Amino acid sequence: MALDRRTFLTLTSAAVSAGSVGLAQSGTESRPNILWITCEDMSPNLGCYGDKFADSPTIDALATRSLRYRTCWSNAPVCAPARTTIISGMYPPSTGSEHMRSETKLAPGQKMFPQILREQAGYYTSNNSKEDYNIVHTGKVWDESSNKAHFRNRPSKDQPFFSVFNFVITHESQIRKTPHQLQHDLREVRIPAFYPDTPEVRHDWAQYYDNIKTMDGMVKSVLDQLAADGLADSTIVFFYSDHGAGMPRFKRWPYDSGLHVPFMVHFPEKFRHLAPKDYRPGGWTERKISFVDLAPTVLSLAGLSKEPYHQGIAFLGTKTEPAASYLFGFRGRMDERIDMVRSVRDDRYVYIRNFMPHRVYGQHLSYMFEMPTVRKWKELYDAGKLNAAQSAFWKTKPAEELYDLQSDPDEVQNLAASPTAGHKRILERLRGQLMAKALEIRDIGFLPEAEMHQRSKSDAPYSMGHDAARYDAKAVQNAAFHSEAATLTDADAAVRYWAATGFLIRGEGAVKANLQALRKALSDASANVRIVAAECLARYSGGDDAREAIELLLREANCEVTSNYVATAALNALSEIGLDKLKPYRDRIVALPKDNRNEATRAQGYVPRLLEYLQTRM
Repeated sequence: MALDRRTFLTLTSAAVSAGSVGLAQSGTESRPNILWITCEDMSPNLGCYGDKFADSPTIDALATRSLRYRTCWSNAPVCAPARTTIISGMYPPSTGSEHMRSETKLAPGQKMFPQILREQAGYYTSNNSKEDYNIVHTGKVWDESSNKAHFRNRPSKDQPFFSVFNFVITHESQIRKTPHQLQHDLREVRIPAFYPDTPEVRHDWAQYYDNIKTMDGMVKSVLDQLAADGLADSTIVFFYSDHGAGMPRFKRWPYDSGLHVPFMVHFPEKFRHLAPKDYRPGGWTERKISFVDLAPTVLSLAGLSKEPYHQGIAFLGTKTEPAASYLFGFRGRMDERIDMVRSVRDDRYVYIRNFMPHRVYGQHLSYMFEMPTVRKWKELYDAGKLNAAQSAFWKTKPAEELYDLQSDPDEVQNLAASPTAGHKRILERLRGQLMAKALEIRDIGFLPEAEMHQRSKSDAPYSMGHDAARYDAKAVQNAAFHSEAATLTDADAAVRYWAATGFLIRGEGAVKANLQALRKALSDASANVRIVAAECLARYSGGDDAREAIELLLREANCEVTSNYVATAALNALSEIGLDKLKPYRDRIVALPKDNRNEATRAQGYVPRLLEYLQTRM
C-alpha cells in the first residue's frame, strides 16, 4: 500500500525513536547515500576554480555536475584541528582541541557526528582512512575506519551509507618526496608575492601540481566504483580539501591562504529536493561556509536536527539555516611551537589578531623545515637578500592585520594601520565579530595548554570552559586583547599570564620598568606565569635576574617533574632568550628527559624536537 508523505515520515520518526535500525532502513528511499571525497593540503588550485596551470579533469568534470562554493574555510590551517572541527561540529578552541596533535575529550552527551548517523538514521559509516582527531572516541563512530573501509562492505546493499575516501598524495610530505620527475613546467608556476623566486620554490610548487594531477586520478577511481555499483543516482557527492596548500605561510597560518579550500557538492536528481535553492549543476554559490558547518549539514541531509552543542549551521538538507555573514579561523600550538592567532573574514576582508606578536611568523618547526622552500627562504633572509614582503615571515608580527582579498589576494599589504576611515571601520567591525565569537563559544584557547588541562582535571575541557567558576571567559579574553592593562596581582592565573605576556610584547622598556613585579612572578603558583616572567628577565635583564630566570626555565623544562605541556612552554622560552646565554647550560639541557610517558601519547614527541633544536645550535 502506498503511503502518503506525512504517514511515511511519522513511521520513520517512530522507528528512529524506538532505536530500530531495521525499520529505519526500510525507508532508505528517503535517505541519500553520502560520499565524501577529500584530499589534503590543497588550496583551490583546480581548473574548475580558474587555475589554468592545474591538471584536474575528473574534478573539473564533477564540478560541471555540482555546485561550487566560492568561499569555504577550513577553520584550522592544519590537519588535526581541521578534522577535529569536522567530526565534532564544534570549534576546537571551545573543546580544548585547537593545538596540533593534542588530546582532549568530549563532554558527556557529545558525540562525533557519524555515530549519530549510525544510531539515529541507520547509516553504515566508513572512513578510508585518516582520522587524526584531537578528541578521543566515545562509542562506536565508524563501522569501519581503515585503508580497506568502503561502502561496498556494508552488510546490506539497501542500507544507506556515509563513506569517506581521503587521499594523502597532495599532503605537504609528498611535495618534498624524492625522487620525483616533474610533469608540470616549473618555469610556468606563479610564485606568491611573499616567496623568493628560486628554483627550490618553483620545484616544490610544480611537484604540488603534479600531485594534484595524481589525486585527480584517484577521485576518478572512486567515482567509477560508485557508478559500477549503480549508486550514482542515489548518492550525494562532496569534494573538498582539509585546508590550504601544504606550503609555508599557507599551511599552519589562518590567513585566507591557509583556510580557503575548494568545496563542491553534487546532488543526483532523486535528491535534488535536499539541495539549496541556488543549486545549479556547474554553478557557483556565494554562500560562505566552513568546516564547523559540516556535521549539522550531513545530519540535515539525513533528516536529522543538529545537536544543541553544535556550533555550525546546516547549509544543505531539510534543516537548512540562514547563511553566516562571517567565517572564523584559529591557530594554536603548531607541533612544538606555541602561538595563538584568531582570524575572521567577510565577503572581501580578512582580519587577523596575533596574541603573541613577539614571536616570529616562521618559528622553527622541525617538520616544516624539511621543505626545501623553507630552508632556502630562511637562508636568503639570513643573507639579507629578500624584499620587505618576502622578509616579513621571519620577523615578529603586528598585533593586528587586515587584508583586502579583492586587491591583495596574497595578503601582503596590511591595512590595519591604514588612516583611511573606511579601513578603520572595517577593522573595528571584524575585530568586534572576533571578540564576540570568542565569548560566544567560550574560547578556552586563551588559557595556556597546561593551565587548561589543570583546570579541567578529569572533566572535559568544554565543560570546564562553560563553568564560570573555573573559567571567567570575559575577564581572561579581555586580558589577552588588552594585555597592557592586565596585572600580575590578579586572582586569576590566566589574567596574570597575559599580563606577563604583555611585558614580552612591549619589550625591554616594559620589562625593565617592572623588574620587581616580574621577580615576584618567578614564584607564582602558575607554571605558565613563572615561565613567561622568566623569559622576560632572561631576555631583557642581566646578572642574577637572568641567571635565576634560566635556572627556573631549566627546572620547568624537566617534563618528568612538571609535564610535557609545561616543559614545551619552558623550552619555547629558552629558545627565545639567545643561544649564547645558554651555552654554559648545554650539558644540563642535554641531560633533560625527553618525554613524560605517563601523559597522553599525542602530547609526546615535541619536547625531544625542542631539545634537539637547542642542542644543535649551542
